[in-house]
Amino acid sequence: MEFQDKILKCVDCGSEFIWTSGEQLFFADKQFKNEPKRCKGCKTKRATRAASGPGTSNRVETQAQCSACGKDTTVPFRPTQGRPVFCKECFQQRKSAGA
Repeated sequence: MEFQDKILKCVDCGSEFIWTSGEQLFFADKQFKNEPKRCKGCKTKRATRAASGPGTSNRVETQAQCSACGKDTTVPFRPTQGRPVFCKECFQQRKSAGA
């Protein structure tokens, strides 16, 4: 089967890109059923977002005071009002004590 270059439209940015005959041959060899949906730029952006993992871009660090010892500490979340916040040492002690 002979392939010819095709012009496709990117679902993310809407720009047109060329799906070459060589790429089509590769898809056929791998038995891929669907045509590509994204241009190379959008595909790269999507891959880097996925590789960075979920929640890495919006990690919160909050200054707080330990409810047990009173020491200033930093916690990786926003404390909820009315709930205690512990420094690393106090948290480990409570965890090992089973409290």
